[in-house]
Amino acid sequence: MNNKFAQLEEKIAEAKLGGGKDRIEAQHKKKKLTARERLHFLMDEGSFEEIGMLVKHRSKNFGLDKQQFLGDGVVTGYGTINGRLVYVYAQDFTVLGGSLAAAHSEKICRIMDLAMKNGAPVIGLNDSGGARIQEGVVSLAAYANIFYKNTLASGVVPQISAIMGPCAGGAVYSPALTDFIMMVENNSYMYVTGPNVVKTVTHENVTHEELGGAMTHATKSGVTHFTFPNGIECIKGIKTLLSYLPQNCEDAPPSLPYEGGNEVRPLLDNIIPENPNQPYDIKEVIDGVIDELTFFEVHKNYGENMVVGFGRLAGKSIGIVANQPAVLAGVLDIHASQKAARFVRFCDCFNIPLLVFEDVPGFLPGTDQEWNGIITNGAKLLFAFCEATVPRITVITRKAYGGAYDVMNSKHIGADMNYAWPTAEIAVMGAKGAAEIIFKNEIQKAKNPQATIKEKEKEYAEMFANPYRAAARGYVDEVIKPHQTREKLIKAYKMLENKAEKLPKKKHGNIPL
Repeated sequence: MNNKFAQLEEKIAEAKLGGGKDRIEAQHKKKKLTARERLHFLMDEGSFEEIGMLVKHRSKNFGLDKQQFLGDGVVTGYGTINGRLVYVYAQDFTVLGGSLAAAHSEKICRIMDLAMKNGAPVIGLNDSGGARIQEGVVSLAAYANIFYKNTLASGVVPQISAIMGPCAGGAVYSPALTDFIMMVENNSYMYVTGPNVVKTVTHENVTHEELGGAMTHATKSGVTHFTFPNGIECIKGIKTLLSYLPQNCEDAPPSLPYEGGNEVRPLLDNIIPENPNQPYDIKEVIDGVIDELTFFEVHKNYGENMVVGFGRLAGKSIGIVANQPAVLAGVLDIHASQKAARFVRFCDCFNIPLLVFEDVPGFLPGTDQEWNGIITNGAKLLFAFCEATVPRITVITRKAYGGAYDVMNSKHIGADMNYAWPTAEIAVMGAKGAAEIIFKNEIQKAKNPQATIKEKEKEYAEMFANPYRAAARGYVDEVIKPHQTREKLIKAYKMLENKAEKLPKKKHGNIPL
């Protein structure tokens, strides 16, 4: 019997060693943690339970029968993070470069099935050279099996992908199907085809970092939602993100104890400049309204004229969408629309109430925007808000012009409560442009056209550049002083706690992709 126990201990030790000490050292020289080290820092101490430690691949092609490793290059299992159940997989680059084939895929699919059955988030720590080409089409099938599970799990449980090394070819599509992607700066990359293929086909010389590094995807493509300087900070980021998310689509978002207090925020009264064309930072408004130091921004470096992220209000998790007047005057463009639409849909999937801060002069004009589909991309955001059934509240801080006013969670597309500050301007367009159109003939015939323009601009502004006409129509529920905002929101979300709204019966909508 002791021999049998000893044999088991040997196998466990072998599995934990992965590809061996030399490959572990090579991983460390690249300033990367191993799969098991990552799980050590991610999971609550002593909580991780491994599944499939003794799994081996079944291929004999091209000498693979002589390269057998227990676990087949991925560590899978479950445990807790801050006391909450999660399912995880961590690819082990020390074993065959973390390459994926049948057994590797089966282990990942197994924990995804368990996650859906038991209603808990799935976290993938990706560090893989891609498909195991020795297994041929089997590797392609293995990837497709994971893609299918990702799609089935979408909207059922939160899915988070951390890219902590290479992720290339077909491997990129599993993270792309998940809810959030995190990347480690200077140590991870994602692309469909690598620099060598790019050079062969297009004759472009490009580095791994330029083509698919963390900052490239954070700023240019928007593929990644977060970047971190190292693996430890990335793991901390996962934990922070999870703290705002429910376990599954039938769960309520987390709520921390909150004793209340003085909810008045006097500093908010001084944020909006007197000059309506002067920029200000909407993040000052966000920080002034929500619980102190709770804003966790998503997609920080992409589409910066739109700010999205999670926060807490009276201890409760909320999703925040806000135009950013400090960048492109807060105008809606393709990137901002895509960014906000995806975030809105995620929050709606997982019962996270939405708070919108609106200061938008309209959609960005120009051939670049029109030719690249601002119409369909703007419609994505409109669709996302229209179909969202979670509690939705809008605060109009300044400009709410044209069709962008409609899109940014107006009452007309189902917002539950709309507040406006006295500085709000709700109109079809700015006073100057409107005056030039409405009074065109009068201005042309005037002895002093410039003076007439200013006069008519003032006339239009007095009539429409305020929140009171909209309030008179009921399009705005209440005009409030900025310092009242936090208190009003806390009461409104409390009132909306039991909101129940269902969409018309259908298979699913056809969002304009």
